[in-house]
Amino acid sequence: MAELFKRLQEEMKAAMKSGDKDRLSTIRMLISEIKKVQIDSKKELTDEEIIAILQKYVKQRKEAYEQYAKAGREDLANKELKEIEVVQEFLPQPLSEDELTKIVEETIKEVGASSVKDMGKVMKAVMDKVKGRAEGSVVSRIVKEKLS
Repeated sequence: MAELFKRLQEEMKAAMKSGDKDRLSTIRMLISEIKKVQIDSKKELTDEEIIAILQKYVKQRKEAYEQYAKAGREDLANKELKEIEVVQEFLPQPLSEDELTKIVEETIKEVGASSVKDMGKVMKAVMDKVKGRAEGSVVSRIVKEKLS
């Protein structure tokens, strides 16, 4: 069983004991998402696969937050933000823009990229290196800057 999954289960127990209903419901939702994927794929998930599920969940929550904020539903928008905060506790620390820029520059040299036409190769290599620690949109922006 993946370490991250065990940690989620421990945190769920702690949330039950402390009576933190919001945290408990968020962690339960994460565990149920993970179990659903495990059942569908008929295998135990690795920490990396679980991180991908958590990232997808955060992305969905951010999109929901934006929709609620546009509609003026501050109560629901704040609920989404709280869920995002809980989930981010279980994700690896994101890389800073400087760290990302350095990785992008190294990768451009490694793959021998010279123009924006090589962006696909660079993006794939960078995303493999920064799995779970950077958003694709940020990486894409940096790669474009460096190749143009």
